Amino acid sequence: MIRRRFKPPVQRTGSSFVINLDADERDLIARLLGELRQLLLGEAEQPVLRRLFPPAYHLADDSEADAEFHRLMSEDLAASRLTAIATVLDALQTGSLADEDAAMAFLQSINGLRLVLGTLLDVGENDDLSQIADDDPMVGEHHLYGFLSWVLDWAVQALSAPGT
Repeated sequence: MIRRRFKPPVQRTGSSFVINLDADERDLIARLLGELRQLLLGEAEQPVLRRLFPPAYHLADDSEADAEFHRLMSEDLAASRLTAIATVLDALQTGSLADEDAAMAFLQSINGLRLVLGTLLDVGENDDLSQIADDDPMVGEHHLYGFLSWVLDWAVQALSAPGT
């Protein structure tokens, strides 16, 4: 039996990071990021994006302040996400993230995908993805959510690892 050494999907190598995903996985993430970019560039407000831009104020009587915050900041917040997506799309081509800023862009982008997919699936904190039935019409999307969660977890670990 030949044993392959496990490589985490994202791994720190000094001051940079390697993306250890196979070509199909990188292509999937790139396609999803392209779809997210299109949603962010869309004219109409998309309900599926609500977790990407949560309320800044949480009290009921703060609705005017929250609306004003979003009016002033939504373009900047979207631009930040679009810049991160561009960084990650480039990194997926090369298989590496140049520095911690690029790794943070990776985290932001993968988490953005998870938030949108989690909104679509109505995933909550108490949901157990291992309990999704094989005949659930959204089983593939649940598996994708789990995959993105796994990649995100390893990316956080890589970013938290000491650099040189």
